[in-house]
Amino acid sequence: MKIRTLRLGRLSVPLKKPFKTALRTVTEVTTNVVVVETDEGVCGYGEAPPTAVITGDSNGAIRGAVEERLRPLLTGQDTENLNDLLDMVDSALVHNTSAKAAVDIALHDLWGKILGKPLYALLGGTAKEVETDYTISVNDPETMVKDSLEAVADGYPALKIKVGTDSAQDMIRLREIRSAVGKDILLRVDANQGWTPKQAVRTIRFFEDEGLDIELVEQPVKAHDFEGLKYVTDSVDTLILADESVFSPRDAFTILSMRAADLVNIKLMKTGGIRNALAVCAMARSCGVECMIGAMMETKISVTAAAHLASALPVITRADLDPPILCASDPVEGGAVYSGAKVAPSSGPGLGITDIRGLVLE
Repeated sequence: MKIRTLRLGRLSVPLKKPFKTALRTVTEVTTNVVVVETDEGVCGYGEAPPTAVITGDSNGAIRGAVEERLRPLLTGQDTENLNDLLDMVDSALVHNTSAKAAVDIALHDLWGKILGKPLYALLGGTAKEVETDYTISVNDPETMVKDSLEAVADGYPALKIKVGTDSAQDMIRLREIRSAVGKDILLRVDANQGWTPKQAVRTIRFFEDEGLDIELVEQPVKAHDFEGLKYVTDSVDTLILADESVFSPRDAFTILSMRAADLVNIKLMKTGGIRNALAVCAMARSCGVECMIGAMMETKISVTAAAHLASALPVITRADLDPPILCASDPVEGGAVYSGAKVAPSSGPGLGITDIRGLVLE
C-alpha cells in the first residue's frame, strides 16, 4: 500500500467563552487538518492549530511546510515502514513542529487502521481512562471564582488556573478561588511564562504561606530561561512543571539533567508528534520524573492522539485535555470519549475517528 497524497483542510470551532492566558486570547479553535490518503482508500487524520506565540507556527507556515516539503516527500512512499516515514517527516525541515505533528499523528492513525488495532494497543497500552482538569481563563478574581465554581458544579475535581499577567493580582486570584471551591478541589496554576524568577518565587511562597495547597505551578518563567526555571524549582516546595521549556527530546534532556523542573508537560504540537513525545517520556521515566499530557487549543483529532498516548504510558500521570470540552460543538465523529472529567481513548482502529463534519479538503 502506498501513500497517494496528503490533503489539507481547515476547521473553525467557536469556544463557549473566550480562552485567556498571559500570552493570548482565543475565541475559536482554528486548525489545519491533514489527511494522508493511500492508493487503497485508507485515510489517516492529523491536525495542526496555529499557535504562533508558543510554537512560532502560523497558518501560512503550517500549510507551507505540508505543501512544499512534507507532501512531496511522502507521496508515493510505501506505508509498510512507519519509522522510515517518520524519519522523513522529522528531517524534512527544522522547527515547524505543528506541521510535523499533524503528519506524524495522521501516519500513526493510518498505521493503526492498516493493522486494524487502536493506537493505544500498538503503543503497548490498554483502553485506560484519564482524568482531565478544567482550565479557568485569567480574568478579574470575581469572574475566575464564578468560572471555578461552575466547573466544580459540573463535576471537575481538578482546575487549572491561568495566571501570569500580574503577580500581585495572581495572589488574590488564587486565595479567592481556594476559599470559594474548598480544600478538596485540586488546584494547578499555569503562569504561561508570565513571571520573572523572583516574582515566581515570591508568588509561590505566598501560596505556600497562605496554605492554598497548590499541586503544581506550570511554566512560571520564560521558556528559554532554564536557569531561572531551576532557581524557582530549587526555591519552593511546590512542584514545578516545565511546559514551553520542553519542545524536543534535546530540551527534555537538558531540563532533566539540570533538574530544572519536577515534572514535564508533553504536548504533541511542541514535540512534533507522537514519536518524539515517546522519546521525551522515555527520558523522563528513566529519571524518575512524571509527565502531564496536555494540548494547545485543538479539536478532538489531535487530543484523541494525546489520549491514546496517555493510556499507553504509565509515566503520564496527569492530563490537561479539556479543549474539546471548551468548544461549543464537536465536529469529530469517533475519537476520544468524554464523560465529565473522564477521557477514554476510542477502541476503533488507529485514532478511531470516522468522519469530520464540515471539513472541506483542498
